[in-house]
Amino acid sequence: MGYSEDLRIRLLRSVEKGYSARSQAKVFQIADSTAVKWMQAYRADGRTAPRPGSGGRVSPLEAHAEWLIARVTATADVTLKELVDELAARGIVTSKSAMSRFFLAKGYSFKKKRAGRGATSR
Repeated sequence: MGYSEDLRIRLLRSVEKGYSARSQAKVFQIADSTAVKWMQAYRADGRTAPRPGSGGRVSPLEAHAEWLIARVTATADVTLKELVDELAARGIVTSKSAMSRFFLAKGYSFKKKRAGRGATSR
């Protein structure tokens, strides 16, 4: 989470009163470079709020979404590792974590399956 706009405005006002951005960075306990960048943005276009985010990256697996979802629908007990291996055979390099993020974004979850009860107490 970023800094509040209130903190930005307080720092900008104190710099406008004649203090340096670096000295006020120490007062407000932020990095010198942050204070300098806030001042640059304010002087350039009067902006006190942070720039909006870009929205993130699109998964490279999105190009193969239709095949992946069909594969999981056809074989419900397929593992992420098996899917990674199948994609590798098709020339697509990915990881289990990337595969997991892709399916979580699509609303799927892969639960661990217990092979047996193992050792239990009486």
